[in-house]
Amino acid sequence: MYDFFFVLFPRYLPSLLEGTVMTITLSILSMAASIACGLLVALGRMSRFRLVRMVLNAYVEVFRDIPLIVQLLVIYFSLPQFGISLPAFWAGVLGLTLNLSAYLSEVFRAAIMSIDKGQREAGLSIGMSAYTIQTRIILPQALRIALPTMGGYFISLLKDCSLVSFIAVNELLRKGTMIIATTFKSMEVYMMVAIIYFVLSFVASRIVIRIERKLTPKYLLEELRRGNGAAHAGGR
Repeated sequence: MYDFFFVLFPRYLPSLLEGTVMTITLSILSMAASIACGLLVALGRMSRFRLVRMVLNAYVEVFRDIPLIVQLLVIYFSLPQFGISLPAFWAGVLGLTLNLSAYLSEVFRAAIMSIDKGQREAGLSIGMSAYTIQTRIILPQALRIALPTMGGYFISLLKDCSLVSFIAVNELLRKGTMIIATTFKSMEVYMMVAIIYFVLSFVASRIVIRIERKLTPKYLLEELRRGNGAAHAGGR
């Protein structure tokens, strides 16, 4: 155990941190793009145009029903046969984005539909346009409702980035595999990779909780605290 923490870990940590930076970069880019695309897909699936709804419903079904690793392999290895060739990094971002957008679109659609219709009617009654109602009233509330689920998907995305190692992106898992190929210390290196993934996920979950608290109105936080206090008192 001493050798693991004070000899092996310091020796291989710099290389693993390079892969960690790549994993974080992939996650942030893919999450940002997925939020934008997922929101557009959610709005499109609620459109009054039937053809738009059909196309977007098909997109969601396809990318939710096919494993992510298969999607990445198709994008990286099959698209060049149709004249679309992407660097491994951007193929990974595209695959992660398309996959996560399909899931987030369902999250956003449910959040938008949970907003009371009376708020839309009230906005229309005072002369607000549909666009203004959507951007200033509906979407801010829907995004706050969707935030905890989005945070969970971001943590999953951090771990799903390990799959881009199959298309030669030097993220954390691939860096670990490369170290194992030269040292044959598979148990120790995979343990280091697992520790780093745990730290990334733990930190990400704490950040999501802080953001959620920042965006939650004070009166709701006070109600939650009172509710938790009452639950503990009842438990005693």
